[in-house]
Amino acid sequence: MTADADYLTLTPLGGLGEIGQNCMVLETRDTMVLIDCGLRFPDDFLLGVDVVIPRFDYVLKNKDKLKAIILTHGHEDHIGALPWLLPYVSVPLYGSKFTLKLVENKLSEFNLLDYTPLEVVSQKEPLQVGDLTFNFFLVCHSIIQGFGLGIETPVGKIVHTGDFKLDPEPLDGHYTDLEAFARFSRDGVRLLMSDSTNVEREGHALTEKEIKNSLGSIMAEAKGRIPVTLFSSHIQRMQEVFDLASQFGRKVAVSGKSLDSNIEMAREQGFLRVSPKTYCSLEEIDSFDDSRIVLLLTGSQGEPLSALTRLALGEHRQLKIKSKDTVLMSSRIIPGNTKAITRVINNLYRLGADVYYEKVRAIHASGHAHKEELKIMLKTVTPRFFIPLHGEYRHLFKHAELARECGVAPERSIILEDGHPITFFKDSVRLEEKIPSDSILVDGKGVGDVGRTVLKERHILGEEGLVIVVMVISEKTGELVMGPRILSRGFIFEQQYEHILEDAKCLLLDIFENVPPGDSKKLEEKIRSTLRKFFRKILGRDPIVIPLAIKV
Repeated sequence: MTADADYLTLTPLGGLGEIGQNCMVLETRDTMVLIDCGLRFPDDFLLGVDVVIPRFDYVLKNKDKLKAIILTHGHEDHIGALPWLLPYVSVPLYGSKFTLKLVENKLSEFNLLDYTPLEVVSQKEPLQVGDLTFNFFLVCHSIIQGFGLGIETPVGKIVHTGDFKLDPEPLDGHYTDLEAFARFSRDGVRLLMSDSTNVEREGHALTEKEIKNSLGSIMAEAKGRIPVTLFSSHIQRMQEVFDLASQFGRKVAVSGKSLDSNIEMAREQGFLRVSPKTYCSLEEIDSFDDSRIVLLLTGSQGEPLSALTRLALGEHRQLKIKSKDTVLMSSRIIPGNTKAITRVINNLYRLGADVYYEKVRAIHASGHAHKEELKIMLKTVTPRFFIPLHGEYRHLFKHAELARECGVAPERSIILEDGHPITFFKDSVRLEEKIPSDSILVDGKGVGDVGRTVLKERHILGEEGLVIVVMVISEKTGELVMGPRILSRGFIFEQQYEHILEDAKCLLLDIFENVPPGDSKKLEEKIRSTLRKFFRKILGRDPIVIPLAIKV
């Protein structure tokens, strides 16, 4: 292998080993390109963390080589981490018109828009970036104007599907262009990288036509208002709601900032058709009979401050749930949000509403291909090599197995995880050494400052509580001026366990008598270890103990 041999190195920074946080580096001798730059939302155990983003060390180390960021579509798990990368790199962002409108809104919030060129691409024209050529293929997903990628590289063609599904009866032309994938693949594809999210689901995903028919049958039966919640980026589903409302003579009112802004943007750009006769404000709904009202609301994931959650708690300023309301939750339940969503559903039932959601009625279709659709993509592209994308390890494993069933040689169906680079040469492939790829936790304005130690302390605080011991000591005499005083926060109810705290104070006085005067550090260490042992023995609890020996 000569030093100047052509190569393509793929380095996944996110999305291979978890759902979300999608981010892939493509690198040749002269060019580096980032495909997507997403975040994921924190699991329950990441207490207080706002979002999780990829580790960008490798990109920043090679930022002079970085030429572009290519965005497949506008979901947060593909664009959400841009505000944490763009302050350190100066490259254009490429994506569809709708994707870049969502990016524009996001970058405006972070005051980054003036420093970042946004370049619209389409399926009609390839994009040349260094020695890489990107072809854009329309894909059907739960957001409009998503793209799959056909990439011409110095070592052969590769295909990146992005998030996709196959809809045989697409509404408004939102389809996956399999013919374009097939044309690109006709002369042979070296590598296919494909969405693995729904590989465990047999058959085909529900179509939007089926969802629209299901929503229509519910609207036809509903006697009162119809509150609907969905993802604020799902413009196609919104169009279905507006069309059905018009069909049944209903008015649509909106509550929720993200929905309002996305609807306004989509209407301005021609992505959403809404008749002025169908649209109305929240202030106007009381002038119509309840049987003529549809409410579009934020809160599909039970977010605490969202319109639907406030409505379910009776805390919405302008709306109240009524006994004949039929609530439609037209979105999937994201793992980690189940309890919050269930709480909202229970509260809605308590207030007298009828509630439909994914488990009880076909009112949401996944935007990700099921197993049979993934087979069709594999057979359309017929790649020599296959790497599964976008999934937890079990999804990647099962998708790699599926590729072998579809004719990919076992040694060429390769499972990678975040931080595992692979290099393709013209006539060979090499796995590279792993790079650091642990995720970065963002908490408020802090980026990466919350780690295992802080999280462990937060868990202890959440589970066992906090005990603060205050002792004021005379600097001159070494005598105890005040205390010991014990403060409990989240540990015990002080009045109920006053006798235990009195016993603890006796222990503290003994410790004070037996520690050399002036040795505050030793005193605090002894207080911490003794109290923890005492509370473990008496109560079976192990709180965080913070001793404060204050000299005056």
